[in-house]
Amino acid sequence: MNPIKLQPGPRQWLENSPLGQFSDRYLEHLSQARYSPSTSRVYLCCIAHFAHWISTERLTLASMDEAACTRFLQHHLPVCDCPYPTRRLPHELRAAISHLLAILRSEGAIPEATNDSEYCEELTAFVAYMRDVGGLADNTRTARSLILRRFFQEQFPDGVISITRLEPAPVRRFILGELHDWSSGTIRTVGGAIGCYLRFRQMMGDDVQHLLKAIPRVACWRLSSLPDVFSDKQIKVLLASFDTDFPSRRRAYSMVRCLVDLGLRTSEVARLQLEDVDWRQGTLRISRSKGRRFDILPLPPETGDAIVKYLQHERPPSVNRAIFVRHVAPYDLPIQNDSVRQAVFAAYKRCGWPKTGVHILRHSAASRMLNSGVPMKQIADILRHRSIDTSMIYTKVDLQRLAAVAMPWPGGAA
Repeated sequence: MNPIKLQPGPRQWLENSPLGQFSDRYLEHLSQARYSPSTSRVYLCCIAHFAHWISTERLTLASMDEAACTRFLQHHLPVCDCPYPTRRLPHELRAAISHLLAILRSEGAIPEATNDSEYCEELTAFVAYMRDVGGLADNTRTARSLILRRFFQEQFPDGVISITRLEPAPVRRFILGELHDWSSGTIRTVGGAIGCYLRFRQMMGDDVQHLLKAIPRVACWRLSSLPDVFSDKQIKVLLASFDTDFPSRRRAYSMVRCLVDLGLRTSEVARLQLEDVDWRQGTLRISRSKGRRFDILPLPPETGDAIVKYLQHERPPSVNRAIFVRHVAPYDLPIQNDSVRQAVFAAYKRCGWPKTGVHILRHSAASRMLNSGVPMKQIADILRHRSIDTSMIYTKVDLQRLAAVAMPWPGGAA
């Protein structure tokens, strides 16, 4: 017997539709993901609305897929006149239907999702090249795949990819973004993605040398800018903003301590696993996004204490090995990079600061180490820079030492 009761109208819509036979399995799926009964009831009401539309449109179970969901949300919902009570919030409906499609596929009621993109095979091969040959990080592979998809859509609108049809001028126009008014940074990113793809095609035997020459070179003066950093006083204010009580406070605080004390990247914080902490040795293992290797960093006592208190007092029971997991359903999943960023942005807001980027915490960690007399080579090792030159930019913010070697202003007092 279903523990969640629907009102007569929605219950009848669901029972009289092809989806009725899956309602119990649907609720079981939500329960296993530890959704609350109230959320499960909302999602079931959403499915009832979807079922009513299916019956009205005379759709079969086999036609249930993401395209049907899009039709329901984009075409039916804006003009929906279904009788009360119905759920009409798009984000609720979209989430509920995504769970439904997962259930239908797990039960073999509908076929597995297929990527009907004409460019899927080529992109899959390119991603494998970036991973296995280039050793590029996940984020880089994803970003370059999105750029290549747009490139294919513009250069091969018929869906047939043929390198011999490419001409230097259109390739150059795409990279320069003449229709989009791209910045120099974006042009450099797009050019890097296209150049990487052309080298992949060159490895596959295509003659693309004339296309590689068409990629514009964007001026880039390394170490020309000054990194923004927080002062020690500002860091104290930032950390003190976690003294007030709010949901997931210990998780947010321990994540920010990882950023502030160790200069970790948001992706590295999100990927931390329970086995990455060696409590006896006082070290933290960081998996590299490139090369499938690890770096071992010293774990500061304050950072370790924050993680321990989160694990003991706030982390929900989970079979997932990630240190930082979701605190709302679906549980047993690690957090995403955005969760780390949002924790930082919320702290900025509590401090009354503008929404500055998260990377400033990494710059600040390096600046504090430099001011404390830590050798540049050790700073580069902690930040995991492949070249010590990358860390040299932080010498520009060491004003005390720069002042000691500054030349007098011409014409000034001796």
